[in-house]
Amino acid sequence: MAPTTRPTFRRSLALLAGAALLANIGLAGTAAAQGVPPTNGPASVADLAEGLLDAVVNISTSQNVKDDEGAGPAPRAPDGSPFQEFFNDFFNKQQGGKGGGNHNVSSLGSGFVIDPAGYIVTNNHVIEGADDIEVNFANGSKLKAKLIGTDTKTDLSVLKVEPKTPLKAVKFGDSSGMRIGDWVMAIGNPFGFGGSVTVGIISGRGRNINAGPYDNFIQTDAAINKGNSGGPLFNMKGEVIGINTAIISPSGGSIGIGFSVPSELASGVVAQLREYGETRRGWLGVRIQPVTDDVADSLGLDAAKGALVAGVIKGGPVDNGSIKAGDVILKFDGKAVNEMRDLPRVVAESPVGKEVDVVVLRDGKEQTVKVTLGRLEDSDQAAANSDDGSQNGGVINPDPGENDDMDEPDSDQAQPSPDNKGTENKTPENKGPENKGPENKGQGQSDQQGQVAPDAATPKNVLGLSLSLLNPDIRKTFNIAESVDGVVVTEVTPGSAAAEKGLKPGDVIVEVAQEFMKSPDAVAARVQSLKQEGRRNAQMMIAAANGDLRFIAVPME
Repeated sequence: MAPTTRPTFRRSLALLAGAALLANIGLAGTAAAQGVPPTNGPASVADLAEGLLDAVVNISTSQNVKDDEGAGPAPRAPDGSPFQEFFNDFFNKQQGGKGGGNHNVSSLGSGFVIDPAGYIVTNNHVIEGADDIEVNFANGSKLKAKLIGTDTKTDLSVLKVEPKTPLKAVKFGDSSGMRIGDWVMAIGNPFGFGGSVTVGIISGRGRNINAGPYDNFIQTDAAINKGNSGGPLFNMKGEVIGINTAIISPSGGSIGIGFSVPSELASGVVAQLREYGETRRGWLGVRIQPVTDDVADSLGLDAAKGALVAGVIKGGPVDNGSIKAGDVILKFDGKAVNEMRDLPRVVAESPVGKEVDVVVLRDGKEQTVKVTLGRLEDSDQAAANSDDGSQNGGVINPDPGENDDMDEPDSDQAQPSPDNKGTENKTPENKGPENKGPENKGQGQSDQQGQVAPDAATPKNVLGLSLSLLNPDIRKTFNIAESVDGVVVTEVTPGSAAAEKGLKPGDVIVEVAQEFMKSPDAVAARVQSLKQEGRRNAQMMIAAANGDLRFIAVPME
């Protein structure tokens, strides 16, 4: 019977299962690696492998699991079946011979020694939930292991054994220097049989397989099968440049598509787990969404790049106004942010408390602001202390039912999840400085007694949107929170560009092209101004009735 793999990580990878070819994503968790080396490879890797095999270990875990009560009887083979006896014996063993009891679940994977003193790296999904962890070495010796620290976001864990003599260890190399087409060697130790060596090349870099918020996998065709999770991927110098984590396979065996966590990401995580027993990541405290082609055009960007700030977390590092909703982050600490998903990774890899330069596009101009990073692990506390209910969610959801604390990605349609219930961005910088006090109401807005100026009586139609002032009656009609200010959408023309972008009655236009909107006339004037500038799209900050913000770009043609 093959050992079980970890269900949470399998669910994470299930997001790729839509394509027929990629019918199922399995974990490298249990069977021996048997790959055919490429026909045109190095003459031999025997000398290289010989010096590394002893540093690769087999990891065996066990977990005592209580059988589900009321799960019903185990299935039975039809009476008279030639396999009835074996079938029934199998399920009796699985249930401990009786229902409602406990049974042990085992798991096997690989790992590698990074310190002769006994520190070992593996995948979190190999040891997750284990009551007992045992490390089996190539020479047949076994040692009990203690869990030092684990990081679910990168699926990495550090273990510690107490050897009588120093162990053979390997070191991390620099994965950033690896190129597509470079030769690599994967070593695993499935079932404790001894090292299993396969050779291949790097097939791709920076792969996002929706496994976690910092996906940046190395793709390789070196055979990685079940049983090799947590094993090292070496360059031809014998340095670890990746940690084998997942495969795409319809059968569970290698089809030449494997994924490894790059050492440039893993080495920092491992160092923190060794030192602190936990990760200590940088935190910017913003909600972000992709810069689409339409948004780029509306902002005057020459290409769709960067991360669009959809909101600022109250109590976070940039709640002082250094970064505002509507900014596009183009560079962070000297590193270009080409895509939205680049930002969470570079922020997380930055030291807590470091002052960094952030290049943003604001009001059509690039400017550099200085930001002192907070600690990501403190972000939940900031959300809990917020009096407006604002929360910070994850960057990229590793699972539809999971979310991680970071600078959260957003989208035109918003992406709620159990841990990300919406961020009420009620701080002044998210609505423009004009959103408080009667002096900022502007012509046509309601006064404190709810009296409405004439232009509110006849809603304007702009880009297929019927717009009106936000007065007490309309607030009540659409159940719009008192914290929300702007111009309310009362009707949306079916089939219009605005309707296609998801706008609906009750939405509130807070800004157009980074200018706060006081009245329907202001929206119409700003749209006309953008058309005269040759813009094809109007970027709008939209507030939902509960205050959640998002940005959309509405075509003006």
